[in-house]
Amino acid sequence: MSGALEDKRTATRFRILAEIADRQPAVSQGEIAEAVGVTSQAVSEYIRDLVEDGLVEKQGRSRYRVTKEGVDWLFQEARALQRFAEHVTDDVLESVNEDAAIVTDDVAAGDTVTLSLRDGLLHATPGDDGPAIGVATTDAEAGDAASVTGFEGVIEMEPGSVRVLQVSPARLAESDAVDSDALAAACDEADIVVAAGVEAVVACRHAEIDVRTWFAPGEVAADAAARGLDAAVVASTDTAGRVTDALRDAGVLFEVTEP
Repeated sequence: MSGALEDKRTATRFRILAEIADRQPAVSQGEIAEAVGVTSQAVSEYIRDLVEDGLVEKQGRSRYRVTKEGVDWLFQEARALQRFAEHVTDDVLESVNEDAAIVTDDVAAGDTVTLSLRDGLLHATPGDDGPAIGVATTDAEAGDAASVTGFEGVIEMEPGSVRVLQVSPARLAESDAVDSDALAAACDEADIVVAAGVEAVVACRHAEIDVRTWFAPGEVAADAAARGLDAAVVASTDTAGRVTDALRDAGVLFEVTEP
């Protein structure tokens, strides 16, 4: 563990050395004292010790520079702090983080539950039969939401894909020539359909397709795919580029076709 976490003096020494490194070569002890929260006299004493230990080199009045040994010590302490922070973030906080899940059967606070994704939503089933488990922290009846914590394991899920179906924009004469049957068939196997652009919304209405939203369609489709759902985005050729940009940014597999 980092020495800066084990005693206050090492922590103050670390902060003062970091301040010197940030401000060198012209170092104001008063500014460092204000930044660290100690007196100027204390800063002066710490700097004197750092110079004696070979971590700081004095180059003149109020002029200091961190030595190679000082940089190495700072780096080692910083890495130790980083490892500890990663442990807290990845191991400690992740295990105590709470999330909501739809329960498939009645649960009581303290029950162990198996976690799964269904329709892109987190579900909890009483028992520990699955690869991912947690602990309910609230009572809930089947179909209601319970708070779950103490996550362990990995939820089994195949990422979904996205199909971008292009339709002509209104400015072109053939914009009303969308084959509604073909469009409906192309969207039939998708778990969720979103639309990008007025022309896409109108085409979906003519084809009697249930469109979930026409706001941020690329981002919505990417989020759905990340939760294991296959998405279809009906988009005019004028708006398809913005959709595919969002999908690329999210690292989602997609194909662009016409209905």
